[in-house]
Amino acid sequence: MKTPTLLLLLTCAIAWGACSTKEDNQCKPRVLISTDIGGTDPDDNQSMAHLLMYSDRLEIEGLVSSPSFGNGSKEEILRMIDLYEKDYPKLSRHIEGLTPPDVLRPLCKQGRHGNFPFLGPQGATEGSEWIVQCARKESDRPLWVLVWGGLEDLAQALHDAPDIAPRIRVYWIGGPNKKWCVNSYHYIAANFPNLWMIENNASYRGFISDGKRQERHHALYYDECIAGAGHLGEDFIDYYKGVVKMGDTPSLLYLLHGEPDYPEGESWGGSFERITHSPRTLFERHTTLQDTVAVYSIIEYRLSGPCTDLESGTPCFTFCIDKQEWPGHYLGDGIYGVRYAAKAPATLTYTLSSDIPALDGCSGSIVISSVWPGKETSEGYALGCQWHTDRGDTLLYEGKWQGAKSVSRWREEVLDDWARRWEYLK
Repeated sequence: MKTPTLLLLLTCAIAWGACSTKEDNQCKPRVLISTDIGGTDPDDNQSMAHLLMYSDRLEIEGLVSSPSFGNGSKEEILRMIDLYEKDYPKLSRHIEGLTPPDVLRPLCKQGRHGNFPFLGPQGATEGSEWIVQCARKESDRPLWVLVWGGLEDLAQALHDAPDIAPRIRVYWIGGPNKKWCVNSYHYIAANFPNLWMIENNASYRGFISDGKRQERHHALYYDECIAGAGHLGEDFIDYYKGVVKMGDTPSLLYLLHGEPDYPEGESWGGSFERITHSPRTLFERHTTLQDTVAVYSIIEYRLSGPCTDLESGTPCFTFCIDKQEWPGHYLGDGIYGVRYAAKAPATLTYTLSSDIPALDGCSGSIVISSVWPGKETSEGYALGCQWHTDRGDTLLYEGKWQGAKSVSRWREEVLDDWARRWEYLK
């Protein structure tokens, strides 16, 4: 029988009360953030402001820049900490236990720039090495790795130090991020199926504001709650004109309110269900509208072409789909490969461009269904008993977004709680 929501909330309240003193910080979740902040999506900056303002509730051990796409950098994390430092005196007068800025700066590390290679790990980064170092610390608490972008540095860390897998718990904001890090996802699912993972592909969308709605918890939240609130507040208007997106924040909310050991329960960061497989479909031909795959699943093409003297793994063609381009690789023996994951239900067409005439101009289509994970596929990943994802209950859909209501139901409560902290800066 599942624990009732009321009992869960009461348990959490008691637990947090026990952790409220400086002497008993050992209850706080150990957290490492992997983020593509500074890249193409400014919602990471919004989520970083939220994280810093709730640092009293966590033991932050790492802030890793992992930009699988775009120009994200460690420097952008440091810039956010500089803003936090200016607001820290006011915040710390009201909030006991906030992490001092000087403690946070040494925890910032640079991870991989760019995508994980098609053929697997390429080399350690400062970020991946820090994940290993933190995970190996002696502790009776797991290290929570909250991934706001690609899985590149996590995949590298697991490759370099497989012993850390039982020591970490991963909450990953997938969906669109999955297409950017399709190769690192493939590596983790294929080699670490027993990893403790929440793969949030759509539930997080329950926290993304509809900026057209003129309400306190939507388009008016900045004007009513953030405007005039310190340096972090002044900076916030630069992202989506102050409209709260924060699609990555549910990973943090999961640790702030709920029972993290119980993904099936209720939490600010969503409610999830176990999956035993993650679908992957391998095509050795070009696809047509007769081919359907599950949304967020891995699509892999292995296409025949001329044998060349290119080294295996060499990028040699471009796969253009949904107005974006992805590198395709020569795999040896006249085989060419590319992986992709669609971010939403759709009917998509693709074209190939290449200096290799046999590939240049090839095209195809594919249908992306609305249900994740859908049917099991023969080439898919068999997962262990600790992998969770968006609930399939149709009552929890918001439009086409599976599980989104498990997050949106808490949105007003979360934003009201945050508004009280913004008041301290006015």
